[in-house]
This record gives sequence, structure tokens and C-alpha cells, in this order.
Amino acid sequence: MKRDDVDERLAARLAELRAERGLSLGDLADRSGVSRSTLSRAERAEISPTASLLNRLCAVYGRTMSQLLSEVEAEPAQLVRAAGQSVWTDGASGFVRRSVSPPHAGLRGELVEGRLEPGADVAYDRPPVPGLEQHIWVLDGTLEITVRGETHTLDVGDCLRFRLWGATRFRCPGERAARYVLVVVAR
Repeated sequence: MKRDDVDERLAARLAELRAERGLSLGDLADRSGVSRSTLSRAERAEISPTASLLNRLCAVYGRTMSQLLSEVEAEPAQLVRAAGQSVWTDGASGFVRRSVSPPHAGLRGELVEGRLEPGADVAYDRPPVPGLEQHIWVLDGTLEITVRGETHTLDVGDCLRFRLWGATRFRCPGERAARYVLVVVAR
């Protein structure tokens, strides 16, 4: 699947979600903290939304980023080969996200592979779904994660688990990219 196709379908889905809730761009801007012009450009696929922007919209719409991204894909199969896994890139932050096991209605867990380039820093001001359970297992490099104001430095093999209630930050402080598995468990 070409990146442009995903961006086009994502833009259309964002516009649908806003329309389904009867929100104007101004209403959505007020609720998400994202400017009306940025929201409009994202809904017209004039820009590729950043991870932070998608997180803010997911918080308004009450879904995880994986759920949102899966809505622009076909119905997920039981077996997802590596070549068929959806990959989304936030070029602005150096974050690459692979949906290893796309979410499915009725199932609560999902696996995501994350990769942050050296120096990459991604901050989320709120969780997409409050209380979401997450487990992060580092496969390569070093990853700094700040949860509830506490910074944890994880090296290869380390695992951190927590529930999302507030702001979080993911940073790659090393000279090598950080690659990790994120397990998301919905409540």
C-alpha cells in the first residue's frame, strides 16, 4: 500500500469522524487544541498529520492511534504478514510506527513496533484513551520515556508498563535508533 493512499484515506476518515459528531472545525479546534487551518489541511490531505496531532484527535474521538489507523485499512486478517503490516511515518519527529497486529473489534490487545531516530523526541500532551494500559519492551538502542513526570531510561531488553493518565514523552537520546515493541491493552 502506497503512503499517499494511506494519507488520503486517513484525511477522509478524519473528516468523517468530525462530521459524525456534528463538530465544526472551530469546535474540534477548541477540543483538541489544534488550529482550524491545520485541521482543515489534514482533512484535505494537504499535510500528513504528526503523531502529536493524531494523538490530540484520538483523545477527542475516544480511540487509540492504532484504532484510528486501522479504520483506514481493510478488515484485519487473523494472520498479518510483515509485508502487509501498515507502516506510518511522522517525518517531522523521526517516529516510525508499524501496526504489527492491527486492532480488531472485540479484541483488547495490540502490538505495535516503534522506531525513533537518534535525537527524535515525541511528546503527547494527553492520552488518546485515559487509563490505557501499555507495555514497552526495547529491542534496540536506548529509549527515554516520561510518564507522570518521571523519566525512565530503557536499554535493550528492558520493559516498562504503565497506565496512561496524562502527558507522555518518548525520546531517543543515543547515537543509534531506538526500536521497541509497544503492547496496548484497551480497558
